[in-house]
Amino acid sequence: MTIQLWQLNTLSREMFVAQLGSVFERSPWVAESVWQLRPFHSVNELHEAMMQAVMEAPEEKAIALLRAHPDLASRAAMTTDSIEEQRPAGLDALTPEEYDRFASLNAAYAEKHGFPFIIAVRGKTIEDILAAMAMRLQHDGQRELRQALLEAGRIAELRLHGRIEE
Repeated sequence: MTIQLWQLNTLSREMFVAQLGSVFERSPWVAESVWQLRPFHSVNELHEAMMQAVMEAPEEKAIALLRAHPDLASRAAMTTDSIEEQRPAGLDALTPEEYDRFASLNAAYAEKHGFPFIIAVRGKTIEDILAAMAMRLQHDGQRELRQALLEAGRIAELRLHGRIEE
């Protein structure tokens, strides 16, 4: 369901958070933190405000936001948004070997960085995603924390553009 930007700008805090609280996976605090900055003149302006809130959040809060994301290609319960995003990349139809590779890389990544691997999968192939996982597994903690937050932001940006009409 989409909403017009002008309508979004008129919503109460509760309704605004109800509309946008899931843009950042299971982290409604992001939408709540930007509500008072309305009116937004574009979806990009709204996204920038949300990203600023995320990047300025205490590290523990940012890591909790990342931990709210599911493992890629997981068989665990996922939000509807995550299911719909992973399906076109083929992550719901992996071969047993591909699934094992994802499981192995997911476990190694989470062990090293303390949160799941996050990437905006739109337009990427299984091979692209596996290559990115292997490469980013080599990053140091601070570099990867920033990269993961930027990827979560890209996912949120795509979700915002899918929900809001300007």
